[in-house]
Amino acid sequence: MQEVKDTVRAMVRIGYDGRVHKTFRGHNAKERFENEVRVLKYLEEKGCDFVPKVLEADAEALKLVTTNCGARVEHMSEEKMKQVFGKLEHYGVRHEDAFLRNITYNAREGRFCVIDFEFATLLDEQPPSQEATLPAPAA
Repeated sequence: MQEVKDTVRAMVRIGYDGRVHKTFRGHNAKERFENEVRVLKYLEEKGCDFVPKVLEADAEALKLVTTNCGARVEHMSEEKMKQVFGKLEHYGVRHEDAFLRNITYNAREGRFCVIDFEFATLLDEQPPSQEATLPAPAA
C-alpha cells in the first residue's frame, strides 16, 4: 500500500485496488471515526456524488475504507474553494476543516471532490438555540 498521510490524528494509505484506508488515532479518535462514518453515510443517502463512499468501517480498529476520489489539489483560488465546500451545505453538511488539503480532483470524472469529514457538522443536528433552553419565566 502507498502511504499518503501519517500524522498524529490518522494514517492514510491507498491500497493496490485504489481504495483508501484511513486509521484514526490520537485525541478523540473514536469520536472522529464515528463522525466521519456518520457524515459520509448521510451524504451518500442524500445523493452527494463528490465525496468518498464508505466501503468498510471497523469501529474496533477505528479503520475506515472508502472509494478513492482522486489526487490532491495543489492550487485553487479562494473563490473556487468556497464554491466546492459551499456545495456541501446544499446537502446539509458543513465541513469545518475547509482547506485545500481536503480537496481532490477526480480526473476520470472531471470534477473536484471533498475528503476528510472527521470534524464535519450535519446542519440539521445543530444544538437548539439558547432561547429554547432558557427556563420559562416565573408566573
